Amino acid sequence: MRWRDFRPLARLVGRLLQNAAGPGSPASGRPAADFHGLPQMRYRAEGPGGYRSAEMVWTWVAFEEDPSQGKDRPVLLIGSDAGWLLGLPATSKDHDRDAEQENRAGRYWIEIGSGDWDTKRRISEVRTDRIVRIDPAKIRRASGTVSPAVFQSVIAGVQKHWND
Repeated sequence: MRWRDFRPLARLVGRLLQNAAGPGSPASGRPAADFHGLPQMRYRAEGPGGYRSAEMVWTWVAFEEDPSQGKDRPVLLIGSDAGWLLGLPATSKDHDRDAEQENRAGRYWIEIGSGDWDTKRRISEVRTDRIVRIDPAKIRRASGTVSPAVFQSVIAGVQKHWND
C-alpha cells in the first residue's frame, strides 16, 4: 500500500490527538492547530482583530503533512473560536479535473468565484473539510468579501463534511 492510501486514517488520528491537546489561544504562544468540528458560521460576523466572516485574507497556512512548513495563501474566514479566526484555505487551482482523486484523499472543494484576493481574478475554490485557526495578528492583508449566497454554499459544504 502507498502512503496516500493511509492519509484519511492519518488525518483522523491527527484530529483526535489535536482535539485532546487543544491549541490554547493566540496569546498562549502555542502554534495554531487546525480546528475540528462545526463552528458557528454567520455572514459578516465580527471576529478577533475586527475581521469578519466572508472576508478573504492572506496569511501563512501550515501544510497538513508537515506543520513546520507552509505558505502564504488566501483564506476565507468563516468564524472564530477562543481568540482565533477560523478559515478555509483557498486556491485558484481547478479541482474539478481531479475531484475523484481529491475525494479519495478526503479533500473537498467548493467554487467561490473570483475576487480581489487574486490579482489575475481567477476563479477560486475553498477547501470545506479543513478549517484552519488563524492568529489575527498574523494576517498580511484582507482582500475582498464573498456574497451572502456564496457564503451560504460554503457553509453547506462545511456542514456536509463536519456534521457529527
